[in-house]
Amino acid sequence: MGQDDSGIHLDTSLGYLLKEASSVLRVAMEEVLGPLGMSITHYSCLELLAQRPGLSNSDLARGAFVTRQSMNVLLKALERDGYVTRPAAAPVGKALPTELTASGRRSLEEASAAVRSVERRMLAGLTEADQAEALRLLRNMVQSLREPVETV
Repeated sequence: MGQDDSGIHLDTSLGYLLKEASSVLRVAMEEVLGPLGMSITHYSCLELLAQRPGLSNSDLARGAFVTRQSMNVLLKALERDGYVTRPAAAPVGKALPTELTASGRRSLEEASAAVRSVERRMLAGLTEADQAEALRLLRNMVQSLREPVETV
């Protein structure tokens, strides 16, 4: 039997290639973060807090692409280990703003260097213009998928 022409052809599917790239990137990042005692979510959380101090559990979960429950477990561990601090009570509403500690910043510096090395490997075959175009195209794809689907 031949392949159904209405199906997705994996060798030419941009979606499949993006998923493959994501998977390979994840493995490469796990390889460099694992020896540092970090997961990708752990690293993402610290990076988000360095760039946007005071984020809530919900904001961090969205930014790291995990559930609020998973982020809450991670934040409790990071707080216990001295990487982040959170107030005992929310200053406003229910959200507990999270901040990096000096230890968290030091840990992040090492992890960021490791992640940058992975990104350099990934982009090694691209010119600066190619990299800029890839960013532009990927941002456009993300935006297109975030826009509501129009029904006719």
